[in-house]
Amino acid sequence: MENNHQKPHAILFPYPLQGHVIPFVHLAIKLASKGFIITFVNTQSVHHHITKSKPNSTKEDDIFTGARKSGLDIRYTTISDGFPLGFDRSLNHDQFWEGVLHVFPPHVDELLAKMVHSDPPITCLISDTFFVWSSMIANKYNLVNISFWTEPVLVLTLYYHLDLLIKNSHFASRDKREDTIDYIPGVRAIEPKDLMSYLQATDNLSTVVYRIISKAFEDVKRADFIVCNTVQELESETILALQEKQPIYAIGPLFPVGFTNNTVPTSMWSESDCTQWLSTKPHGSVLYVSFGSYAHVSKQGIAEIAYGLLVSGVSFIWAVRPDIVSSDETDFLPVGFEDETKGRGLIVPWCRQMDVISHPTVGGFLTHCGWNSILESIWCSVPMLCFPLLTDQFTNRKLVVDDWRIGLNLCDMRSITREEVARKINRLMSGKLADELRTNIGELKKVVVNSLTTHGSSENNFNQFINDVKIKIRKKFSTVTWKHNGPSFNNA
Repeated sequence: MENNHQKPHAILFPYPLQGHVIPFVHLAIKLASKGFIITFVNTQSVHHHITKSKPNSTKEDDIFTGARKSGLDIRYTTISDGFPLGFDRSLNHDQFWEGVLHVFPPHVDELLAKMVHSDPPITCLISDTFFVWSSMIANKYNLVNISFWTEPVLVLTLYYHLDLLIKNSHFASRDKREDTIDYIPGVRAIEPKDLMSYLQATDNLSTVVYRIISKAFEDVKRADFIVCNTVQELESETILALQEKQPIYAIGPLFPVGFTNNTVPTSMWSESDCTQWLSTKPHGSVLYVSFGSYAHVSKQGIAEIAYGLLVSGVSFIWAVRPDIVSSDETDFLPVGFEDETKGRGLIVPWCRQMDVISHPTVGGFLTHCGWNSILESIWCSVPMLCFPLLTDQFTNRKLVVDDWRIGLNLCDMRSITREEVARKINRLMSGKLADELRTNIGELKKVVVNSLTTHGSSENNFNQFINDVKIKIRKKFSTVTWKHNGPSFNNA
């Protein structure tokens, strides 16, 4: 058996959003179960929200305590994102992301400087692809540079080829073309309306989000390896094309298994238990509604969805965050809505999503098309009604509705009416089209489940990734002599 000094030691930095933290936690557990030592780094703000949402927790709680009890060597630490805990990161969006771009990297550097002395020494950096500093930090501390992409490879490929979109005037052009994009390697064709929202808004390229994207997707080209939370068979052409550029591994879907299902908290919101309510409903009759942990919906949009649910006559669970409209606008449901839907509808601030959509009484999911939600829907064979709000969600919708035919589009151009909401809900929940969607998603589930079997594509890719990383570590550290004060580079 390997002793500690022979085991790879990876330090993981998820992007400070719940939708990124969740797959990072599952990756940490999967690597640790294969013999890696893990140091997992959350921002103090993310950690604060996770511990605050747990009953009987304290701010000192370590989210991996349960995982360690099972024998996994996962260490946990937090660092500042540059803002006090009380700072409203949602309300002050641009200021926060400016901080992530400029203030956060020195905190990362300071932490790595201290951890050079850890036992055993850190050998790998696994950071979210959206971070702009990964190659700089990896080079400075002689670490294997691993980029973890938490969204579909289609989205990664489009960002990766920003230069082609600019060259062909589909992005960053005053005369923005609206015709089909058919020149991106590995992407047969995509319409401009299906690009990520950040590539549709071309009026101001000096925004903080655009600066992050332009830097991050140049930096990822310097990574030693890219791992992706997707499945080879779902995006085979796109993955193969990108593999010609860099080593890339489809290892998804990254879900909790066994003991980890409840022992590693990742939710930044207190979760309601909906299972008892669900158990009173007929099989496949309940629509689950959630727009994720980050995106916002206008008050008018919320009202149209509420009235659509009312008119549809369908039973529903609606996980509606208190800040879904804005953190300073918490009174947004139509007057009397909860009374009029009592018994038929259950409204909660947040819930454990997998517990809900895996329940046999749930037959549909009205979703913002976050990638985690899509993978979970496929796993649970629950067709989707797609209402994308920002970033990758528009591109994800294309995969769900056009490519895989496992869901419906709710509305075009973000205009939304209660009549259309009601009509689409009923089409999703019953009838010939609903049956077709269920058949399609059932077939796709078989592909996804098979990918995680012993000889499945994701399991094979994950094992190949581990082998390749270990080889890279041996090569990299054969040129390093470790001294009491850190690495000394023989060939530097």
